[in-house]
Amino acid sequence: MQVILLERVAKLGQMGDIVDVKPGYARNFLLPQGKAQTASDANVKAFEAQKAQLEARNLETKKEADDLAAKLDGQQFIVIRSASDSGALYGSVTPRDAAETATEAGFSVDRKQVSLINPIKELGLHEMSVKLHPEVSATIVMNVARSMEEAELQASGKSIQELAAEEEAAAEFEIAELFDDIGGAASDDVDEGPVATPEDNA
Repeated sequence: MQVILLERVAKLGQMGDIVDVKPGYARNFLLPQGKAQTASDANVKAFEAQKAQLEARNLETKKEADDLAAKLDGQQFIVIRSASDSGALYGSVTPRDAAETATEAGFSVDRKQVSLINPIKELGLHEMSVKLHPEVSATIVMNVARSMEEAELQASGKSIQELAAEEEAAAEFEIAELFDDIGGAASDDVDEGPVATPEDNA
């Protein structure tokens, strides 16, 4: 099926290109989202007549997207989730979560604009891509933690595994100190006991 693109579509073409696509892709995605029109003679002529306006509008939206990308790129957002001691998440972090968190922080982001770079299955810092315009995208970082304190530690560069190892070392140190105290107290008891004298035995 031939369509004429009304904006740049990744891996497909630039605005104004007439391309062959599968009918399902055109009907379900390109046409309903206003990214393309069927390449009929009437539509091609209409596009040519509107080309200058479409290009101007595209430049305007691209500039807005560039401005937003400059503020959004590299931003870190905290998401609190339940997880096991090893850091494996019980739930998942989705593009919807990322969009909602970014919107709460004052950025206008729709979940359809967010895509996972890798599935998020554990605590830590994870990158997500935000497509603000066909030609503009930004990368945000989701700081997935069990608590705000944990999120702050992760933001400072410590991983959950390092935090767990530190906690384990601290716990072992406390146990060792406790045993030292108990051992010390036991030896004190022995020292302070009554000392037998020859007179006592007589």
